[in-house]
Amino acid sequence: MTVNENLKKYDPGGMHSVYDRWADLARDAYTSEIQAVDFKNIDHVVFAGMGGSGAIGDLFASILSKTDIHTSVVKGYTLPKTVDKNSLVVCISVSGNTDETLSILKQTTNLDCKTIGFSSGNMLETFCKENNIEFRKIPKIHSPRASFPIFVYSILKTIRTIIPIKENDVLLSLDSLDKLQNEISSKNISENNSSLNVANWITGVPVIYYPWGLESAAIRFKNSLQENAKNHAIVENVIESGHNGIVSWERSSEMSPIMIKGTDDHIKTKERWKILRQYFDENQIKYKEIVSVDGGILSKIVCLIYLLDYATIYYAVRLGINPSQMRSINYIKEKIDSLRL
Repeated sequence: MTVNENLKKYDPGGMHSVYDRWADLARDAYTSEIQAVDFKNIDHVVFAGMGGSGAIGDLFASILSKTDIHTSVVKGYTLPKTVDKNSLVVCISVSGNTDETLSILKQTTNLDCKTIGFSSGNMLETFCKENNIEFRKIPKIHSPRASFPIFVYSILKTIRTIIPIKENDVLLSLDSLDKLQNEISSKNISENNSSLNVANWITGVPVIYYPWGLESAAIRFKNSLQENAKNHAIVENVIESGHNGIVSWERSSEMSPIMIKGTDDHIKTKERWKILRQYFDENQIKYKEIVSVDGGILSKIVCLIYLLDYATIYYAVRLGINPSQMRSINYIKEKIDSLRL
């Protein structure tokens, strides 16, 4: 059975069809009529979200980490005590019904901070409108994780006054996504499809190594392996792993190392990659290296997420697994919803 036949058989919900036009969705979102908000005197931004929505917060936290704006990512129920009048709380829930994010949103009404909500509607939209909180409605495309590009670029356009990315860097990231879309989509099932190559390489439990600046891409890859391919995965900071995680390779296992590298990693990080490769080579441990595109931090992360997300879809259908099915998550959500009643 061919890859395209597998996609049709095991992805009847058409997740791959959405990924085939990620670059188009991103560009449409950024050129949309969505209204920007000019928040003043912000020195602390909190991104609240879970799952696919939380990955968006991770991305923006990576970008803001290179500025003098303090950033927090909340994946849970409680806001940091440091939230004050100079803080902006960004609540993201693609579904609009995420219990943890709604809890954060409600807490902001008792605090002297700025708040904005992003969702496809539902409870988050209702709460924002009832409490006069800034809100932007963004359509969900297939699922929260598949909606990543339309939410990222819509949010980027809305709060661009506090996101230190030049217009040209945003446009370059969209061009990079265009190029990658042609390379990895299901219309190019060939040896030049880098996402398919990653999917064909994965075995066992991937151990994903990353440099600090690309942590958001690594976490997203882990999450997508779990959600789409129903496969366990581990993430390791490449520098920190030299003080603990590396010891795990002293015994044989079903683990498979994958190294996510930036084209311009810090010189000490490059040294560590070299040492890690030498260690794997000397111990006959097979590994996979994935290098980011050139360009700014936005281009690097969104393209890595695109490439690796699509790899998990190809991997899922290779295993005969429907990437859209979420029985376990639905089980948890049903239990949470029952507690609301």
